[in-house]
Amino acid sequence: MLGSTSSDYPPVGLGSSGTLSHVYIQHPPLRCNIPETKGLYYDDGNKLLLSPTADQILSWKIAPTMQFDPPESDSINEGPILSMRCSLNRKFIGIKRSNHEIQFKNRETGEMFSRRCKPDSESILGFFWTDCPTCDLILVKTSGLDLLRYEHELNTFRLVESKRFSVSWYVYTHESRMILLASGMQCTVFYGFQFSSGGIIRLPKFEMTMTKAETNQKPVLTEDDVHIVTMYGRIYCLQLDRVGMLLYLYRFYRDAVVQQGSLPVYSGKIAVSVVDNVLLIHQVDAKVVILYDIFLDSLAPISAPLPLLLRSSSNSRRQKILQEDNTISAYGGTIYGDSWTFLVPDLICDVDNGLLWRIYLDLEAIAASSSDMPLVLEFLQRRKSEPTKIKQLCLAILRTIIVEKRPVSLVARAIDVLIGSYAHSVKMGNGLPGDKGLQRSPKSTGSRSYEEPGSQMNMQRHMEQESSGKEEHRQFIGTDASKTHADVSTSVAIGALKLAVSENVADLNLETVGTNSGRFLEKSFPTEREEIQVESSNTASGKSPLQSEELNNGPSTSASSQQGTQSPSVAISPEDMHNSVFAVVEEEMGGDPAYLVAIIVEFLRSVSKRNSKVHPNIYVMIIQLLAFNNRYPEIGMFLVNKILEPSKEVALQLLESGRQNLATHKLGVDMLRQLSLHHDYVTTLLQDGYYLEALRYAHKHKVITVRSSLFLEAALATREAQNLAAVLRFFSDFLPGFKETSDCSRYQRILVEMS
Repeated sequence: MLGSTSSDYPPVGLGSSGTLSHVYIQHPPLRCNIPETKGLYYDDGNKLLLSPTADQILSWKIAPTMQFDPPESDSINEGPILSMRCSLNRKFIGIKRSNHEIQFKNRETGEMFSRRCKPDSESILGFFWTDCPTCDLILVKTSGLDLLRYEHELNTFRLVESKRFSVSWYVYTHESRMILLASGMQCTVFYGFQFSSGGIIRLPKFEMTMTKAETNQKPVLTEDDVHIVTMYGRIYCLQLDRVGMLLYLYRFYRDAVVQQGSLPVYSGKIAVSVVDNVLLIHQVDAKVVILYDIFLDSLAPISAPLPLLLRSSSNSRRQKILQEDNTISAYGGTIYGDSWTFLVPDLICDVDNGLLWRIYLDLEAIAASSSDMPLVLEFLQRRKSEPTKIKQLCLAILRTIIVEKRPVSLVARAIDVLIGSYAHSVKMGNGLPGDKGLQRSPKSTGSRSYEEPGSQMNMQRHMEQESSGKEEHRQFIGTDASKTHADVSTSVAIGALKLAVSENVADLNLETVGTNSGRFLEKSFPTEREEIQVESSNTASGKSPLQSEELNNGPSTSASSQQGTQSPSVAISPEDMHNSVFAVVEEEMGGDPAYLVAIIVEFLRSVSKRNSKVHPNIYVMIIQLLAFNNRYPEIGMFLVNKILEPSKEVALQLLESGRQNLATHKLGVDMLRQLSLHHDYVTTLLQDGYYLEALRYAHKHKVITVRSSLFLEAALATREAQNLAAVLRFFSDFLPGFKETSDCSRYQRILVEMS
């Protein structure tokens, strides 16, 4: 939290190369400073930046990315321009010429027509286009709203409906499809409407909170004090109370508007942005920005207040530092200057210099500023802007805390976050390409239950009971890292196995035990039932939350689902964990592998809890680590307690590691038989010298893939003529055509010589 007011901050200009920041704008910006242009206007419905000249309008497309191509142009008549917007189908341009007239141009035919109001009783505050089924254009006047529909035959707009009430000013965003109309002496009484493709929703009238000053008992709310934002598909309203130095947060429901807390402000002037569902509160006077992740209605900042930086687009860090001074001098403006206009949701327009910037989050800096890595991973897994980069950052964080040998409980929480995110992504149909069939298949050959031969133990996997209580969302900055590192002895469990990991990771003991790790999953990635509770915290009262149409019913979403394409995901699969985490840290750590085994066991517990599939290479790695440290008895206990699932890869690794331990080798042989891997089982018996048992097994199970010469060689190795004769007789009786083979002739001669 901030510890001082805006007056305590020193004047800050452009950030230097050594300045830490979590938010930045990137050079070069979109340049719109063409001579003879008269101002800049933003059309959020079409994501266009418009700039008029005396006889034409220039437009730049800025979504999904800024286009640095030459602008498009449309000819217009000369005259004053107060605002302008294009229709959603781009067929019309609307230009507000005065407070009583809006002029429209049909871009296809070039025809012009106007819409006027009564100059003596009302004035036009603004207008916007809509995809509502009942109207095409909403005209906002001091007397209320006019809903208009275009009549093609008459080439004009027909009045469909009027909603009458006194209006002082309004705010509207196309992202939310919502308009708020301010009325009353203090402009604190609001009417709200949402005009979406599903129809019109009218909100109940509500009043915003204002603190009374000693010198002004009736402060007036201005248009600059109210902001509509959309985060995680939910629509919020932010209202600045300049006297109380608070920013109130309102959540919209169909039949209610609920105040959900307040945020402190440290500047008399603020601006609001939303980048990848992260709320940015710009303290303009203090020239810093504070970040909030409004998830599960948490109002704690995720980072300390830091300045907004201007960065170059160079990929090299050294080049960035060298070019930053040149970038700052080339800009020639001031960060948070008077000419800056913040556009919803993540744009900044420098009107004086004709520049447009996009705001970015520095996720690496945010991650580096916190000591609570599980919470950092939760935050990163909710981001969608750069999925590949975020995924690699999450993997790097997990590798780091494992190599640093952080407490097992902390690493277990971090793994739970990543596996929970992946399970949630698969459940919602956003899994990685090729991730079909991630659920365990009880009939799968490689997943059969396994019992150690001769053992009476058939223990079921222990499933943890999740705590029903929710942990409060904690702040990233200020976490006491000493408490985390003080946990030098942590117990983790899966099934009936307990790994006691002390500071020097001295021993592995067996004991039944339960754990409480993993409860952060429900907070970060709620189930369907919990998600409903989150989305409608007042369901019991009948309140249904309003949601952003762009995030739920937008054309891009539907197009993607129709095509069946999958965009890159931040989710980290169990296979990614093996290839990019465990396989890498195994080489870096070396030495006593007990710590890494404990971490992998926690990983298996997390995966098992979500009924996901684990690649056999994970189990192979556990066997290798235990065998390297001569902990062969633990390998047997891992099998008994169902920690290692049977598969061909596991069986072959048991055989490999069993060269130094007969019991482990026998476990591998028995697993091959348990899995009905007939060829491998017979081959292993022959290699071990049990040729008669191999012969009986091959005959019983009709194994014809093993060459007869292998059996004959094994019998010959005993140097007993009767053994070789028995094998020859078997193949002569049961293998058609064997008597005509070269093997038969050869071993017949050898048998004669031995006799």
